[in-house]
Amino acid sequence: MHGIGDQSRKWWILAAMSGVLGLIVLDETVVGVALPTIQPELDLSPVAAHWVVNAYLLAFTGFVAVGGKLGDLFGHRGIFVLGVALFGLASLAAGFAQSGAWLIAARALQGIGAAVIFPASWAMLTSVFPIEQRGTAFGIQTTVGGIFMSMGPLVGGLFTETLSWRWIFWINLPVVAAIAAIVWAAWKAPPSAPRKAGKIDLPGLVGLVAGLSALVIALMEGADWGWTAPAILSLLAAGIVLLALFVVWEQRSDHPLIALSLLGDRTFTGGVLVFFMFQFNKVAVFVFVALYLQKVLKLTPIDAGLIVMVAVLPALVTSLIAGRAADRFGSRWPLFIGLTLNGAALVLLGAATSFERIPLIVAPLIVWGATLPFIAVAARRALMNAAPKSQQGEASGINLTVQMLGGTVGMALCGAMLLAIGAYWPLFFLTGALVLALLILAFFTIER
Repeated sequence: MHGIGDQSRKWWILAAMSGVLGLIVLDETVVGVALPTIQPELDLSPVAAHWVVNAYLLAFTGFVAVGGKLGDLFGHRGIFVLGVALFGLASLAAGFAQSGAWLIAARALQGIGAAVIFPASWAMLTSVFPIEQRGTAFGIQTTVGGIFMSMGPLVGGLFTETLSWRWIFWINLPVVAAIAAIVWAAWKAPPSAPRKAGKIDLPGLVGLVAGLSALVIALMEGADWGWTAPAILSLLAAGIVLLALFVVWEQRSDHPLIALSLLGDRTFTGGVLVFFMFQFNKVAVFVFVALYLQKVLKLTPIDAGLIVMVAVLPALVTSLIAGRAADRFGSRWPLFIGLTLNGAALVLLGAATSFERIPLIVAPLIVWGATLPFIAVAARRALMNAAPKSQQGEASGINLTVQMLGGTVGMALCGAMLLAIGAYWPLFFLTGALVLALLILAFFTIER
């Protein structure tokens, strides 16, 4: 590692950043398959079981802007390694959980670790690759992430059924150690990206986390407590007011947590909104398809994992195609095609759940998985290219805040719909309809 030269440095960084993406998506896909087993062992209610997923997403959402800011202020390597260490320790704690509260708390700490890691990884990758190679770099990263993502459901099923669900968290530890070692040895801060002077906006952080928490708790618990209950109405009102105050504060702050000025660029804003729906989309499929297969079709965790794995295998091929297509043709058209096919596949998936036949579930899942890289790679390339070099960390922080908010809202809405209606098809219909609505907005904003 100490002999890494300047020519190979960017490829080592790409390997580490690909591993990071893989670690994060593995943790998304692996938990959904294990939830039906975790729930009775830790005596979790259906809503509490959904919090095992959403505690991670909510913590990620609330702290990811801080992660981007910390990298810009103090240097990306040290902050990145700190985040990786926190993620690893939280994974260890999650594996030893003896109660639902313990597991949910550990998942929240994982989310904070991921919030520090992810924006630094985007900024570092953007810094070491020239603009004409970024689509290819993001495509390779997405391919590796796709490998981890495809392994997640099967790994979750295998560990849950043959060893213990606890191993779905402990498996993170060797990956964390390898990534930290590579980054520590290979990273060299580019001379064109000096550290920025400034400080962390603590009032903004408190307002953002409190507002998001109030809103998400209301959405998660609404079906259980009653949508007209005073507590739910109060939480909804508090969340909206706190988030509105957060926006006002950020516009007046000398050192804002989120540089809202970046949203003045149409391409950047369009890309951010695409990632909101991208994460909503992933949560709807990886969590609720796994639940549907085990609770409705009565499949084992391994069988459910195999079926969900099939959904993401095409991404291993299409991610490289998507990266090259974005470099050659720009982000707009690959993104438009990806969103169109993705939304249509979700609508078909919703219809297929009514027939309760596995082949009818698998067919739209394959199409859905094949489109994911066209959405992620094209949107990531577009929005990061639209951000100034000095604000790469903040740009990734803004995007990831909105992206993970999409996952948080998706988990809350889909969970509430399932509890209220008792059927899975409305979840997929709603998600598909939102994707198809978004493609119109994306077409008229990104790279126009």
